[in-house]
Amino acid sequence: MPHPGGLEMCSACQEARPLFSRATAYGAYESELRELIHLLKYEGVLPAAAVLGRMLAEAIEKLDIGQRPVALVPVPLYCAKKRQRGFNQAQSIARAAMKASRKPTLHLLTDVLVRERDTVSQIGLTRPQRVENIRGAFRVLHPTRVAGQKLLLVDDVLTTGTTASECARVLRKAGAASVFVATVGRRLKQSNSNLQIQPGFATAQVS
Repeated sequence: MPHPGGLEMCSACQEARPLFSRATAYGAYESELRELIHLLKYEGVLPAAAVLGRMLAEAIEKLDIGQRPVALVPVPLYCAKKRQRGFNQAQSIARAAMKASRKPTLHLLTDVLVRERDTVSQIGLTRPQRVENIRGAFRVLHPTRVAGQKLLLVDDVLTTGTTASECARVLRKAGAASVFVATVGRRLKQSNSNLQIQPGFATAQVS
């Protein structure tokens, strides 16, 4: 099924339509990009956030989000995990993207979406298991701050879209007008190794 704008939908999106409007990623989650994300996420090399932020800003530039003000909402970490890591990598990348972006209509919302419970790793779970694992994990603290707004959900990596879709669900339930998604990396299934992701593309393009 073709995606609006003539792009082919990736197999993950064909299996279960997400609740966000469009998603974009800077590149495939592999090689140097994967190593850079790991430097920030697992080794605490904070300067890597500036580089990743510039990449995210490039992806956002290509995402058709119009001229209205757009609020960047980082995907939150569970409080215990954030304490252990010392920072939320999605928030760090979002701040860096704001500095690098040429869009003056962007602003950051860091305290409206919270993760209320920890979840097990999504790796190895079936799609129904992933949905069940993540459902109810997020809550909007201040619905009045998202009501009627166009939101851009930001994270380091988009895998199946289950987490992003659940975040979009609760944000839209709280009154958000629309939810877009922007990540630095996009994990591809092994069976989709012939797909390529480039900055600003809503989904993978068939090569």
